[in-house]
Amino acid sequence: MKILIVDDSSTMRRIIGNVVMQLGFSKNDFDEAEDGIKAWKLLEEGRYDLVLTDWNMPNMNGLELVQKIRGGGNHTKTPIIMITTEGGKAEVVTALKAGVNNYIVKPFSAEVLKEKLDGVMKK
Repeated sequence: MKILIVDDSSTMRRIIGNVVMQLGFSKNDFDEAEDGIKAWKLLEEGRYDLVLTDWNMPNMNGLELVQKIRGGGNHTKTPIIMITTEGGKAEVVTALKAGVNNYIVKPFSAEVLKEKLDGVMKK
C-alpha cells in the first residue's frame, strides 16, 4: 500500500510517518509533500492507495487538494483522511462535502490514526 502524506510542517510529516511505521508500514510505503501543488504532482506521476493531508498549507491548501483529487484523474476514488487543527463542526462538514473519507483533529494519537486508517481501508 502506498500512502501520500501532505503537510507543510516537516515535523508533522515526520510524526505522521512515524505513526504510519508503528502501524506496520515501512518508509518505502509513503511519500511526502509540503503543499497541495507538490502533492498533486506526485499524484499525477504515481499511484497512491491513501492520502493523508493537512488543511492549512501555502500554495494549495488541503481542501483545494481534496477538491482537485475528487474533480478528476486517477485518484478520484482514493481514500483521503484530513489531519488538521481545524476542529470546528463547520470545517468538518466542509471537508466531508469536499470528499474526504475521514477527519482527524491535531493533536492525535497513533490509536486514532490506526482506527481511521482501518475504517477507510475496509470500505
